[in-house]
Amino acid sequence: MAEKRAKKDDFLEGGNVPPQALEVEEAVLGAMLLEPLCVDEAIDQLDSTCFYSEQHRAIFSAMVELSNEHSPIDLITVSEKLRQKGKLDEVGGPAKLAQLSGRIGSAANIESYTRILRQKTIQRDLISAAHEILKKAYSDEVKVDDLIDDAQSRVYAATQSSDRHSVREIGSVIQEALNRIEAMQEQTGLSGVPSGYATLDRITNGWQPSDLIILAARPSVGKTAFSLNIARNAAVDHHIPTAFFSLEMSSIQLATRLMTSESGLSADKIRGGVKLQNDEWTLLEESLKKLSQAPLYVDETPGLPVMEFRSKLKSLVKQKGVRFAIVDYLQLMQGPVETKGMREQEVAAISRLLKATAKELNIPIIALSQLSRKAVDRQGGNGKPALSDLRESGSIEQDADMVLFIHRPDFLGLSEGPQDKEKTQLIIAKHRNGETTDIDMLFKSEKVKFVEMQDTLYAQDAMATEYESGMNSMAYNNIEPEQGWEK
Repeated sequence: MAEKRAKKDDFLEGGNVPPQALEVEEAVLGAMLLEPLCVDEAIDQLDSTCFYSEQHRAIFSAMVELSNEHSPIDLITVSEKLRQKGKLDEVGGPAKLAQLSGRIGSAANIESYTRILRQKTIQRDLISAAHEILKKAYSDEVKVDDLIDDAQSRVYAATQSSDRHSVREIGSVIQEALNRIEAMQEQTGLSGVPSGYATLDRITNGWQPSDLIILAARPSVGKTAFSLNIARNAAVDHHIPTAFFSLEMSSIQLATRLMTSESGLSADKIRGGVKLQNDEWTLLEESLKKLSQAPLYVDETPGLPVMEFRSKLKSLVKQKGVRFAIVDYLQLMQGPVETKGMREQEVAAISRLLKATAKELNIPIIALSQLSRKAVDRQGGNGKPALSDLRESGSIEQDADMVLFIHRPDFLGLSEGPQDKEKTQLIIAKHRNGETTDIDMLFKSEKVKFVEMQDTLYAQDAMATEYESGMNSMAYNNIEPEQGWEK
C-alpha cells in the first residue's frame, strides 16, 4: 500500500493526473457482483494493483479472498468480508456496493474492461519506473552498470506487470501446476527448447524455461562445437529465436563452423586449405539457405560484462522474441565491479546473475565453463570429470539446474585404438528435475558436428558385428537361429 502511495506522489510531483479509468473499475466490480462467470475472468487477468482507487482495490481483494474460499460473491458476502477486515466503512458501506452493481455495462465486455485496466496499470508503472530511474541517474553514488541494469529491470517489470505475481496462495499455484501437467499429458512434443539429440531430449524434455545449464569440458574438447550444434538445431530446425554470446571467437569464425557442419564439407575446404569444386560450391550455397534465414543472433563482444549481457538479452527477448541463449564462456565474462580482484567471488556473482536472468526472462540459458586439470590428473575413473572439477567457483554447481560434461577419452590419450578416436560421452552430472546418465556420442571433427551413436553407421556396423557373432556362435553349437536373429 505504501508503494502505491509513493507512486501517486510521483505523479503529483509532475502536476499530472495519473492514468486511470475509474468508470471501468466500477464496471468490472459491478460485473463481478452480478455475474459469476465474470469473477474468474477478472481474477485471472487482474490483481489489486490494477485498480487505482483505494476503495476499489479493497473491494476487489475481498472478492479474491471469497473466491479462494469457494464462497459465492454478491452484495451480502462481499459486505460481510469487508466488515471482517474492518474496511466496510472505508469503501463507503453497503451503499457503495449497491451503487457498483448498478454501474455494470455489459458482462460480455469484461474482457475489454480488464484489458483497459491492465493498460492503465502499465502506464502508471512505467511512470513510476521512470521517476525512480531519474532519481538514481542524478546520484553519483550509483554505479553506471548498476543503473543500467536497474533501469532495464524496472522497465521490463513494468511492461510485464499484468503477468506479475508476488505472494500467492498454494491453492492457486497447485491448480496452475495441475493445468500444466494436464497440458503436458496431452501434447506430443517437448515442453522445452529441443536440443536436436533424441536421447538428450528424452531425458530433459527439452531445455526448460528459467533453467541455467552448465556445459563444461577441458579446452579444445568441443564445447563451442556442441553448443553451436544445439543453437543451430533450435534456430534452423525448430525456428526458435536463439541468442549466442561468443566471448572467445569472432562471429566470422562461428559462421565458418556453422557452414562446415551445415554443408557436410570438410573444415579444410571451408577454411580454404583445399579448393572447392564447382559442384561443392553449389552444395554449399544450397545448404546455407535455411541457415541464413534462421532466427539466430550472435554477439561477439569480448570480455562481456555480465550486467551488459543482461541488458542485451532483455532487449533481444523483447525485440526479437528470443527464447533461448548460450554464453561461450562463463569464465571470460566480467563480474560486478565490486568483485574485481576476488576471482572466486567474481565467478560466483556471474553464475548467480546468469541464473537470475534465466529466471527473470523465463528462458533457458546454457553457459559454457572450463574445467580444472584435476580431472586429467586424477587417478582412475578413465579421466571422467566430476562436479568438483568446475573451475574457480563451487557456486557454479550450486546455481546450475543442469551440469553437462563433454568427455573424450581419445583427447586424454585413453582410447584403445584408432576406431575409438571419435567416441565421446555427454555426461549429465547434475539434473535437478530428472535423471543423471551418460550418453554415447561421436564427434565428427572434420565436420565440427556431434552425432548420437545410434544415428551413425558406426552403430549399424556394431549391430552387424553382433549379428554375425551371434550367428557364428549358433552355427558352432549347431543351434538353429531363432526368429529374433533374423534380419
